[in-house]
Amino acid sequence: MYSISEIERITGLRPSTLRYYEQEGILPHVKRGTSGRREYSDEVLEWLELVIALKDTGMSIDDIKAYTELIRQGDVSLDARKYFLLEHKAKVERSVAQTQFHLEKIIRKIAIYDVLMFKKMK
Repeated sequence: MYSISEIERITGLRPSTLRYYEQEGILPHVKRGTSGRREYSDEVLEWLELVIALKDTGMSIDDIKAYTELIRQGDVSLDARKYFLLEHKAKVERSVAQTQFHLEKIIRKIAIYDVLMFKKMK
């Protein structure tokens, strides 16, 4: 079991974000110890890592909540969950391709500056 401060250290998520995720239903199954403090299991940590991946790849909180709802429905939603993630994967792949395209332009521009600076040194 992990404390909220340990989860913050591991994931980089602030305690206020963790409490918000719990309040919004994104973070289920957070137990409380005898002192009333939150205790996070390995399962919750693994789920948080997926939430971070989804958020960092552009998924909105509303969509993460929708995905969480699908999970709560159990096995009847397996197809819907897979489709949901396939759609997000396609969006991420488009974004990565666009970023790679822009990166290549930047690399070419830097190469031009290298040539110009080399000529100037002669």
